[in-house]
Amino acid sequence: MSEGVPGLNGVVELATVVRNGFVESRHFGMAVALSPAGTTLFAAGDVDAVILPRSTAKPLQAVGTLVAGAVLDGPATAIAAGSHTGEDRHVAVVDRILAAAGLDRSALGCPVDRPEDEETRFRLIAEGVAPDAVRMNCSGKHAAMLLGAVALGGDTVASTYLDPASPVQQIIQREIERLTEATTGIVTVDGCGAPLLGMPLTGLARAFSLLATAAPGTPDHQVAAAMREHPEYVGGRGHLNTDTMRLLPGVLAKGGAEGVIGMSTPDGHAVAVKVIDGNPRATTALALTLLEKCGADVSAAEELRHVPVLGGGQPVGKIHPAI
Repeated sequence: MSEGVPGLNGVVELATVVRNGFVESRHFGMAVALSPAGTTLFAAGDVDAVILPRSTAKPLQAVGTLVAGAVLDGPATAIAAGSHTGEDRHVAVVDRILAAAGLDRSALGCPVDRPEDEETRFRLIAEGVAPDAVRMNCSGKHAAMLLGAVALGGDTVASTYLDPASPVQQIIQREIERLTEATTGIVTVDGCGAPLLGMPLTGLARAFSLLATAAPGTPDHQVAAAMREHPEYVGGRGHLNTDTMRLLPGVLAKGGAEGVIGMSTPDGHAVAVKVIDGNPRATTALALTLLEKCGADVSAAEELRHVPVLGGGQPVGKIHPAI
């Protein structure tokens, strides 16, 4: 096993990519499904290996910002927990969160970017609008962290909100450790510049289960309810997370970079997947397959379980979950 790569020897085949009957590629990794009681119903690979959850951790981080004192309505909570596609409606909510903190876009510590939404991106390019941090898919999370930082100590702490030792990040870390029921001591920097905690894959699934079944009036429930009621702010137009939650009301779904995803049903069944090569193309199909193994009816999202392989613009094969 390579040093610094926990669980590399504990991976199994999760999916195959088949083109005209030929297995072109294989995706390996780990996958786990938990019961509402937290018992393991299915495990593939070393599901206790520590992974970096990337944006799949955003719902957990959103809980931390609420505990820190950020006051967020439904769309604002959803965008704090999401990876938005940079549409104008997303920017409006991020701007509103920043205004509540007494800040503007210059306070955002995430990189500048163009929208992921193609229609919006092409329009802004045609208008000569430069990339902007508010269009970056993590700007909702950053705005919520800023609001939490200001709530804790005034605007003088906003400039240090990305420091892992800052009060707002310490609260976020504490809440993540509560939800995952794990402490790893691994703190890295995510692609957006925010602190990113390592966690066991099973811990990630456990967190999604707790969010799904949280009692009304708690920050956990606020995040889950916002994601369910406003899935368009968790992703956006044509986004798999948004489509999954629209097709399966009550299900929580949040994917992240490098082949990570978490999903849970309203009764607390939860799944998590890490594809070790980092490619996310099979993760939604894998997570839905795992939910079905838990007894969930995912037939309404059947279209998302069939990822086509194209040749000349036409389907010539598909990605097959191997779990």
